[in-house]
Amino acid sequence: MVPFSFASHDLFALPEGALFWPTRRALLVADLHFEKASWFAGHGQMLPPYDSIATLTALKTAADQTRAAEIWCLGDSFHDSAGCERLGAEAQEMLRALTSTRRWIWITGNHDPMIDRCGGEVVGEAFVDGLVLRHEAVRREIRPELSGHFHPKLRVRVRGRQVSRRCFVTTPTKLILPAFGALTGGLDAAHPEIIRAVGAGAEALIPVEDRLLRFRLAA
Repeated sequence: MVPFSFASHDLFALPEGALFWPTRRALLVADLHFEKASWFAGHGQMLPPYDSIATLTALKTAADQTRAAEIWCLGDSFHDSAGCERLGAEAQEMLRALTSTRRWIWITGNHDPMIDRCGGEVVGEAFVDGLVLRHEAVRREIRPELSGHFHPKLRVRVRGRQVSRRCFVTTPTKLILPAFGALTGGLDAAHPEIIRAVGAGAEALIPVEDRLLRFRLAA
């Protein structure tokens, strides 16, 4: 975990794409997209059905590592509103074990506006200790804001090869988390839609071991 400050709050960025808020002992993740593979299978495109288990395993590891007392999921936790119903028995057991041992809050997203809870609380957005938590950034929002939705990735060329890494995108008042799900793509961090959402002066942040790499994003 790598410490950094956002809107006067001390936070930690995890290389896996999660955010830890030590004052609240809260772990924040975005865009889990549980049951994405089964949704595609239902539409005729067969994918290995292991994405939910992989994502839950990574999430449990992060929760155990940080000893989180709260977990906030910033929308698109399920790939569709029926995703919870399609979770297999093992995944159901893993998820309910997580939601029953700590406070768990689902923030709804564009993929899962009608979450079947699978445990935990469901809200549209929240205002917590001076930070707005929602799925998609609102450009006109002047309060400090944490969100997901865009699945940002930084793409750079190194020694003639293009390298892509999930990243956080930040300005002084906005912080977009990368997608945490195992089966999620990514949008270039400098894409006009992301820059439009956060405004000028954006940076991509990549936590690496004990360092936080910062890359200025051109408008």
